Amino acid sequence: MEFAVVGGDMRIVKLAELLSGDGHSVRTFGLERGESGRLLCSGSLREAMEGARYVILPLPALTGDRINGPLAKREITLREFTDALAPGKVVLAGKAGDALREGARLRGAEVLDYFEREELTVKNAGATAEGAVEILMRELPVTLMGSHILVVGFGRIGKLLALKLRALGADVTCSARKSSDRAWIEALGLRPADTGRLTDILPGLDAVVNTVPAKVLGERELAVIPDTCLCLDLASKPGGVDFEAAKAMGTHVIWALSLPGQVAPVTAGEAIRDAIYNIINELESE
Repeated sequence: MEFAVVGGDMRIVKLAELLSGDGHSVRTFGLERGESGRLLCSGSLREAMEGARYVILPLPALTGDRINGPLAKREITLREFTDALAPGKVVLAGKAGDALREGARLRGAEVLDYFEREELTVKNAGATAEGAVEILMRELPVTLMGSHILVVGFGRIGKLLALKLRALGADVTCSARKSSDRAWIEALGLRPADTGRLTDILPGLDAVVNTVPAKVLGERELAVIPDTCLCLDLASKPGGVDFEAAKAMGTHVIWALSLPGQVAPVTAGEAIRDAIYNIINELESE
């Protein structure tokens, strides 16, 4: 099978190496700063995609109107990418978005989003949770054992992170807006809280970890957070913290985006590869 891999971070480099190691033909473009001798670098987008039915884009696929390419020698615009697409190509992308879908459709290509696969998002959440633990251990002046930590949000990342922190001896509160989620939080042996009513909890914390991609820590909440408290935001853009207010108040905030690619690129690459294989198997069995 022939693949083209365009743009991305180290997890996409590892993905390309894994595909090549599985015996597939892999050409890359926009990974110049991270490529190894095992990858075949192409001189142009068209060259990379020539002969490949499947074109793989990173997670997230776009940064504004450009292909997400932190390892590329130059920026690759969405227009440049779609102009190089030939009819019949299948674009496999993470968090694809409407602009990419429409641009590919106009070229007679199809876009499938591998980040919509549950098997990938669960593995991604596990890597993110481990990365968050590493940051907390490095940045906090106290041990996790005995520390008081609030995890905002009870999605995949929130669940896994809260359980990891509790296993390390932290006193963990987990917040959610739904009463059904708060019931599960309590059933799992964690302290439940309402995400819409955090001001009573925040003053006694050593760390707050947000997983909700909406502003949940605004001026009112930040005003009661202790000076020694660390705010770790794991949410994708726009994040969950009012960053301007936090800066004005001197709150210690870390916005940790794309943690899997930083802390576990091999595992993250394997998870994307497995999701892509599952998509292709389903396509070719239809």
